[in-house]
Amino acid sequence: MDAFAVSITLGLSTRKLRPMRIIFPGVYFGFFQFLMPIIGYFAGVYFANKIEYLDHWIAFGLLGVIGGNMIKDSFSKEPGKGEADGDSFGFIRMLVLAVATSIDALAVGVTFAFFKVNIYTAASIIGVITCFIAMGGVIIGGIFGMKFKSMAECMGGTVLVIIGIKIVIEHMFF
Repeated sequence: MDAFAVSITLGLSTRKLRPMRIIFPGVYFGFFQFLMPIIGYFAGVYFANKIEYLDHWIAFGLLGVIGGNMIKDSFSKEPGKGEADGDSFGFIRMLVLAVATSIDALAVGVTFAFFKVNIYTAASIIGVITCFIAMGGVIIGGIFGMKFKSMAECMGGTVLVIIGIKIVIEHMFF
């Protein structure tokens, strides 16, 4: 669901939906949602215990910086100023977003090891579903983004910050 929400924000920040702008987030988010449980599965409990106290802060920081930047750019008075349309889908940004929304999947992989789940089947299902959900999120965000422009970018940035806060709260209290 985090990948879906972030995909909506990516769609909100685009000026024109093109097929590759719909497919890229699906591929990134789907791949990392596939990869992280596998890493968690093989890393086991030892690795999970080492990063468990830190993973939510990493996700919070990454989403907070990107969301804050989107909010700041949405208040830009100059029409051409702020983030260029293609920057929303740049390699580094997509990588950061995909990692930030899939860090929790490491812990899922560890629990899969305890239940003797076929990790490749489970991870493939997770990855494929995430891919399609993320593509749908970009489409939904793109529809609203074309109508509301800077307000949509501000809302998208706010959603990223809220997701980061939600991740921290979940790890601290639940």
